[in-house]
Amino acid sequence: MNYSYTQISQYLSCPRRYRHRYVDGWQEKDTRAAMLFGRVFEQALAAYFRREDPGLALYREWARHKNDTLHYAQRDSWDRMLRQGIQLLERLCQDNRIKVPQPHRNLQIKFTRSLAGQNEFVAYVDAMGRLDGQSCLLEWKTSSCRYPEEPEGLLALDPQLICYSWITGISEVAQIVFVRKSLIEIQYLHTVITDVQRVEFGHLVHNTIQQIESAQFLPHSGIRFPQNPCSTCPYIGLCLGKQALVDAALIRRPGAQDFGVFDELTY
Repeated sequence: MNYSYTQISQYLSCPRRYRHRYVDGWQEKDTRAAMLFGRVFEQALAAYFRREDPGLALYREWARHKNDTLHYAQRDSWDRMLRQGIQLLERLCQDNRIKVPQPHRNLQIKFTRSLAGQNEFVAYVDAMGRLDGQSCLLEWKTSSCRYPEEPEGLLALDPQLICYSWITGISEVAQIVFVRKSLIEIQYLHTVITDVQRVEFGHLVHNTIQQIESAQFLPHSGIRFPQNPCSTCPYIGLCLGKQALVDAALIRRPGAQDFGVFDELTY
């Protein structure tokens, strides 16, 4: 069986949500403009490091969604997001702080790690390269707001970066945040993941998989104001038995009713 960071994190956030997605075969519809734009922007970044035209790549891939019915955040639109993407690519070029040698080898790199019981953990790392001359693992993020940088060392607690450090054995990691706002910004965030953190994450993976394989899918209800993650969960219609909410947010893979194994990783 293949496992990924997405699967582990979804189970830890709510085992019932994990069951809806990975056992029953439900998945969220691709209607969030910000999510789709993030995928498109990563393709433009790949073009940039391959010394192709990143602006053209961004426009070509984003144009595929111009006439789609998407949910845009307040003040966002297809045109505005395209302009911000072009500005961010220009800023990246001007800053010239990131190098990715041999981009055909060092972008979207697949790593696997053998686990107990003939299981495998699979991860796709965005890039391996250098930030300000320092060799490190690189992760891209697009966001409409800045990532917090205080207190010092906060980034070292990011579970996805810890996961990537664990599966690669690389301690130096960086998160490059492309911030879409009135005045665009790129955050170059760097941290070091310790051996202790990698060992702890390995134990977390082992224990979580044991719970998954024992079919423990109890719900973690999140309705407790002011924090109420259930209200924004795409699977809430299934938990409430509301077919209209299910139809609006989800689709089911063909043959999911006979789903005997978990689906492939997502990233």
